[in-house]
Amino acid sequence: MTLTLNTAGLPLRDLVVGASLYFPPFFSVFACGFIIWLVAHRLLRDWIYSGEIWHPQLMDLSIFTLCVCLSFVLLIAW
Repeated sequence: MTLTLNTAGLPLRDLVVGASLYFPPFFSVFACGFIIWLVAHRLLRDWIYSGEIWHPQLMDLSIFTLCVCLSFVLLIAW
């Protein structure tokens, strides 16, 4: 009995760099979301810290959460 595992069609395959460094799928989503957040934060920074928002840190955190969710969707679709 031979077991062959073909993961070519599965989303979010694990990433192994070299022979010893392992990045689980969540790390890829987190890193991609952080890059998206850096761009979004740069574009919205003046509005967030203008005093119009009640709590700027909570707004930053919610934007970061949305960016991580967006990167998860993008990585699954890709």
